[in-house]
Amino acid sequence: MHVRHLQVSDFRSWELADLELEPGVSVLVGRNGQGKTNLVEAIGYVATLGSHRVATDAPLIRHGAQRAVVRAAVVNDDRELLVELEITAGKANRARINRGPVPRPRDVLGILRTVLFAPEDLSLVRGDPSDRRRFLDEMLVLRAPRFAGVRSDYDRVLKQRSALLKTVKHSRSADLSTLDVWDGHLAQHGAELLAARMKLVRDMADHVTTAYAEVAPESRPALISYRSSVGDLPEDKESIEDLLLAELDRVRRQEIERGVCLVGPHRDDLDLTLGELPAKGYASHGESWSFALALRLGGYELMRVDGIEPVLVLDDVFAELDRGRRRQLAKVAAAAEQVLITAAVAEDVPDELSGARFEVQGGEVRHV
Repeated sequence: MHVRHLQVSDFRSWELADLELEPGVSVLVGRNGQGKTNLVEAIGYVATLGSHRVATDAPLIRHGAQRAVVRAAVVNDDRELLVELEITAGKANRARINRGPVPRPRDVLGILRTVLFAPEDLSLVRGDPSDRRRFLDEMLVLRAPRFAGVRSDYDRVLKQRSALLKTVKHSRSADLSTLDVWDGHLAQHGAELLAARMKLVRDMADHVTTAYAEVAPESRPALISYRSSVGDLPEDKESIEDLLLAELDRVRRQEIERGVCLVGPHRDDLDLTLGELPAKGYASHGESWSFALALRLGGYELMRVDGIEPVLVLDDVFAELDRGRRRQLAKVAAAAEQVLITAAVAEDVPDELSGARFEVQGGEVRHV
């Protein structure tokens, strides 16, 4: 799988940018603030319909413009598809495949798969649980795009149920039978999401442990496990749904008093452990970086086991790594079908990753 062509208009800092790409390594070199990260961010957006830098779409539209457009020609198994995404401020986004409109933007998911390494990855170890939940859900969608719908359904139910809890909190005469209905919806969609997350963590755990041992051979063993807000979970979806319903019933009074939803996958976390201690709060800076790399490498190896060859995107990451971690990441990257790298200084990129070079400067991107 590789991106043959990328074009963006009014995306971030770019009024217009046009790149012809090839399989193998492509390096975008430019000083900070020149827009190189914006270009790989656009590629990531095609793959995930989200940014690795911001939580909403509004910052992706160039200041003063009404909409941004991203076009990517993606080649997979000798078949090429053109994906077009239109991001509009205050309106629903639109998508096309081979110039034909599709009902929903998420219908493009699965055409392009990427694994992205970026300085922001440190938040996977040091950040809030929401960062790790997002990592898991993005991996779910990359493996099986239908989970974008599962997550969307769960988020919709959670929003509706949370609004109802706030209403009940402030109204003694509220009809609680409606809450029963939303409990059922939340348990149904939540159980499907939980079962999928747990399977993902089981499938990925050994890959993460192996990757960490290669990146940081002198450190303690790295382990990952899923932690649910309702305790130990069964593996089958039906039993999880029953457990969620029982827990919702148990904490209903607390939820009404506080006006918030206390049960569900939105309150879970991915536990990261080094030896017997949690990585967050105990890992050194180098160990935290190694764990973040191991999570991405573990996801990459899992996708390859699935028969997927994702595009690797390395966004200004080599400047953050010591020589050993650079070497390990370069070894993995050199075997990928396509690697897109951004760097402020060309010398930051290991020699093993020589390839096409693009200079990004002054609002222009030029092949050199």
